[in-house]
Amino acid sequence: MLAYLPQETRVELDMLAASFGQPLERVVDLPTSNYFDPLNKTDRYGEVCMVVRRPNGKLLTMKKTFYPPEGYRLLTGGIKHGETILAALLRETHEETGLKVEVERFLVAVGYRTTTTGEAPAFYTFAFLLNEVSGKLEVQDEDEQVENFKEIAPEELPAFAERLAHVQDVYDQKINGSWREWGEFRTVIHQLVWEALQQ
Repeated sequence: MLAYLPQETRVELDMLAASFGQPLERVVDLPTSNYFDPLNKTDRYGEVCMVVRRPNGKLLTMKKTFYPPEGYRLLTGGIKHGETILAALLRETHEETGLKVEVERFLVAVGYRTTTTGEAPAFYTFAFLLNEVSGKLEVQDEDEQVENFKEIAPEELPAFAERLAHVQDVYDQKINGSWREWGEFRTVIHQLVWEALQQ
């Protein structure tokens, strides 16, 4: 899976694994040929998933203004071309939460293939467990369109994954695709983060 990434990205992933632990590595086949948001974004090859653990031990999830009611999910943000994964992780955490965090663990590295990509993944997600250190929970970038945050216990992740897997099957121009396909895609990282947290 990682062999399809540029060498400098693979080197950084090795360094992150050495610093924060070896992540689960998976390749997941999505049962679609559609490139909905974020798979259709040309300004990124992948995203970071910010598994923000609050001082009370709960994890942050969020919902954007245009999401369906059951669309709460773990926070993610795009990795810009030429940007390091760690820089994207810290930038996106600040933009979406305003919180200062410390990286505790590198949890998951997953590549997603569609029915048309062959062996090469079309998109990647790199998930990290982050401990909140300080700050006030407040969106810094209004373009993120975050409507609300919700704290969940880690053991709620499987139920969140199940809900995302069954989002209504409605096409929406805002994501250039079906919410059901989006939900099936988003389900993956919740399942894998839960699996990684058990280790």
